[in-house]
Amino acid sequence: MGEVYYVGVDVGTASVRAALVTRAGLIKSTAEEPISIWEPQSDHYRVTQSVERSQVRGIGFDATCSLVVLDQSFQPVPVCQDGDRQRNVVMWMDHRAEEQAARITSTGHRVLSRVGGVMSPEMQPPKLLWLKEVRGSMTCSPGIPLGDGLTQEAAADLGLEPGTAVGASVIDAHAGGLGVIGADVKGFHLPCEDQPITSRMAMICGTSTCHMAISEQPLFVPGVWGPCLSAMVPAMWLNEGGQSATGRLIEHMVKGHAAYTQLQEEARQRVPFTGVNIYSYLNSHLSSMASSRVTVDLLASSLHVWPDFHGNRSPLADPTLKGMVIGLPLSQTLDDLALLYLATVQALALGTLHILEAMKEAGHDIRTLFLCGGLSKNALFVQIHANATGLPVVLPDQMEAVLIGAAILGACASQDYSTIQEAMKGMAKVGKVVQPDYKLQSFYERKYKVFLRLFAHQREYQALMNQR
Repeated sequence: MGEVYYVGVDVGTASVRAALVTRAGLIKSTAEEPISIWEPQSDHYRVTQSVERSQVRGIGFDATCSLVVLDQSFQPVPVCQDGDRQRNVVMWMDHRAEEQAARITSTGHRVLSRVGGVMSPEMQPPKLLWLKEVRGSMTCSPGIPLGDGLTQEAAADLGLEPGTAVGASVIDAHAGGLGVIGADVKGFHLPCEDQPITSRMAMICGTSTCHMAISEQPLFVPGVWGPCLSAMVPAMWLNEGGQSATGRLIEHMVKGHAAYTQLQEEARQRVPFTGVNIYSYLNSHLSSMASSRVTVDLLASSLHVWPDFHGNRSPLADPTLKGMVIGLPLSQTLDDLALLYLATVQALALGTLHILEAMKEAGHDIRTLFLCGGLSKNALFVQIHANATGLPVVLPDQMEAVLIGAAILGACASQDYSTIQEAMKGMAKVGKVVQPDYKLQSFYERKYKVFLRLFAHQREYQALMNQR
């Protein structure tokens, strides 16, 4: 039998991406199209042009947890006042339904125990209630083959064979989890080796970050979504924590600083022909600021950030929380920008620790972090997550792990793999392991205490200002 392939399609926040993936989990080719906030463009058939149609055995899809509104004829229904039918998607990060989410939470309904006790405005029920008030099923496990595969019309559009297997889809973050969490770790000397897969947590780090932990029995974690059976790995319970703004927050802090123009210019001068990533430049700049006797992490000892500029998804489940920065000087130099960037990354890592602590208290035993997504390509972000949590971090061999996860769905639907678990082990690979610097344990224990006090102080200030 010759080489066979699977197509993974990831419908993200800013773009739609597709990858042609081998049975061993290697990406042969990719394609990407930007998404307009109003009008998605998803012409991805060209990713398969380098192979014969018959070699493509299955297709898997994932997408953001956004709400797509269609009528009974599967035609778009507008969700805005101007009546534009192209505007039929309420994005996952849309918080217009905060009031509806609060009302749902106030019912105290038992189903709220499946979402951490608090209904988030980023979930579908409050969005649906908002649509009902303002604008006047059946499920299957991930990777299950749908119908008879591609219809004649769909196959013609995609340039593939009719009947090509299509797997039941998942949310994009769940696809990222499938693309990393089941990798074979033998020989890497990790604490999760020879332990069940439940000792691992997948983090999908991009515009936002999702924290995926699975268990054999349902575990209820206050402020964390789930437990949901077979939402990511069939027959396993999923708890999903998250931070609503991570990559978006880092960009907000860096681009909003007075020294951002200077940063861009110095980055261009350093590598004028390659357009060096500004975050790689900032990481290098921080290293130059640290002497041989001082670790980069310690530079932010007196600068602290509470990162919930877009509310807290987990574990506090409070969309009304705001961001905080303590320790700003009057100066606005490039050094000041670098330190603010560092403190922001540390705050996001401490937010992950906050989620881990809540999961641990509920019964999870997480020993290793598996990261993927855009932020996993940032070496400082990865190292600080290892340092702040005290856990080793595994990075995937194929950096586009979300696309690998989507391809796993297609591989399972094609029945080339008998289960999702088998497909994960065959297609997800370990690329690099980042160990924590245990000499920084005391520093991050103190930093975490400050982190928790920032939240307590914000609540205290809110209570004072709400007094009559």
